[in-house]
Amino acid sequence: MVRKGFKMHLHPGMAQEYEKRHNMLWPEMKEMIHEYGGRNYSIFLDQETNVLYGYLEIESEEKWSKSADTAINRKWWDYMADIMEINQDNSPVSTDLKQVFHLD
Repeated sequence: MVRKGFKMHLHPGMAQEYEKRHNMLWPEMKEMIHEYGGRNYSIFLDQETNVLYGYLEIESEEKWSKSADTAINRKWWDYMADIMEINQDNSPVSTDLKQVFHLD
């Protein structure tokens, strides 16, 4: 199991919409996350900066990276593109975070 941390950026004023969309996360998206080895997924928002901090446990980086090419993931990126910083392919601009401490 790999613990993965990352950050993304919301457009100003989009926090409520971001939370609303995730509260209604599509069942197919949940299935895809699990199918590609994702578990224990949380996203946190710094309301002062509009920075989102994600935490996810994955089976392997290799398996997880393949989830980006699924049709449901591409559909989700398109759905979220209007409320956050994105790349040309509508994937969220995401920066991996370095783990500096962990305690079970």
